[in-house]
Amino acid sequence: MVRIRTACATLALVGATVGVASVPAGAAPAAGAQSTIRATACPTGWGSLAKTDAGATVAPLTNVRTGRHTCFDRMVVDAPGAGSGVGYRVQYVDRLYQDGSGREIPVAGGAVIEVRVSAPAYDPETGAATYPGRVARPLPGVDLTGYRTFRDTRFAGSFEGETQIGLGVRARLPFRVQQLDDRVIVDVAHSWTATG
Repeated sequence: MVRIRTACATLALVGATVGVASVPAGAAPAAGAQSTIRATACPTGWGSLAKTDAGATVAPLTNVRTGRHTCFDRMVVDAPGAGSGVGYRVQYVDRLYQDGSGREIPVAGGAVIEVRVSAPAYDPETGAATYPGRVARPLPGVDLTGYRTFRDTRFAGSFEGETQIGLGVRARLPFRVQQLDDRVIVDVAHSWTATG
């Protein structure tokens, strides 16, 4: 019995040695064994010209939030109850001026995007604020630490049913605007090139 176990162990050892010796010294490991890092293909055809939609709503906006993605940084303006009727005008500007007063609101960054949403930041019937933003101050609850593109946000106020926001970005980069139910989404690319 001991001889059979010894013989089996010896055969197993010889088999393992022959198996290793049969692989050429310069051979690469199998494709599954290699760890590969693939660059993400990012959209680049958005351009940097103004984007608009003529819709309007009396449903007030209640929140502005941001998020980081592989290819872009995102700002979302929420207007519950507005459906797909939220209009907007989003464009690069040299400086941000508050509607009504004409007051300049400084926005940090290499370039400034003015985000105008055709929804008030107050209840149209009572005039009570529905969004806690304060003019010329950063957007409440928005922390841009670690963002690749976004540098600053400023609330510019709400005037005659339109809300105005300043978005400071690293440089003039391509952006897109999407209108979904109850929200307007602004994505600003990390670069003009195709990988993230």
